[in-house]
Amino acid sequence: MVREKVIFFGNGMLADAALAVISQRCEVIFHAHDKADLEEVKRIKAATPEAHGILASFGVIIKPDVLEMFEPEGILNIHPSLLPLYRGASPIESAILAGDTEFSVSIMKLAREMDAGPIYHQETLTGLPLEKAEIYRALATTGAEWICDHLGALPLPVAQDASMATFCQKFVKSDGILTPETDTAEKTLRKIVAFQGWPKPKFAFYGVFCTILGAHMPEVGERAVLTLPCLDGKLAIDFLQPEGRKVMDAKSFINGYAK
Repeated sequence: MVREKVIFFGNGMLADAALAVISQRCEVIFHAHDKADLEEVKRIKAATPEAHGILASFGVIIKPDVLEMFEPEGILNIHPSLLPLYRGASPIESAILAGDTEFSVSIMKLAREMDAGPIYHQETLTGLPLEKAEIYRALATTGAEWICDHLGALPLPVAQDASMATFCQKFVKSDGILTPETDTAEKTLRKIVAFQGWPKPKFAFYGVFCTILGAHMPEVGERAVLTLPCLDGKLAIDFLQPEGRKVMDAKSFINGYAK
């Protein structure tokens, strides 16, 4: 079986999970990590015109001279949302924060305007756990598998309805400071999940500023070791990391800091 040649663009969790699938099914002849790699992309594409372009969370604007080299199918962008919803830098995190229980992936043709290209395929996954890394992995894997199955015979892409577009923000460090006194326990838990990695969910327990790495909604009658009081109840804290210290579970933190 002939393996399709691929030039891959991407960094981070989404890219890593997608590349794990693509590298098993296709021949990845170059992996572009940043803007500096785009000149090499042009050289390789010119020498290997049959190579496809696949992108997942690249974070760099690709200029028209590169886009044109991949026509007519274009560079295939694995975007983790049901476009035109959640265009922008934080689609998974924004969906988590919005209270979504289903998560989607779109395969689109990369365009000059952000996340506005026509759609080759969309798929929605249900039953995923509220766990950021697993959502990333599931969506990237689903998108990459579809691409690998259809690279030799892509359908015609369908234009997005721009009037339905919504946009999500790029988070800054201060977004990670939790405000449970004005947020429900459910909203606070979703912030803790969405802000893992960046901007990191933070709160001060016993005067110690900590990054919260794991929490859950306590069951009725559960006596949690460490809780976070919220507007309508409490969250149970599972794992956290005091500034400048190692990661610890709630019991270890209480033993060391609750004096």
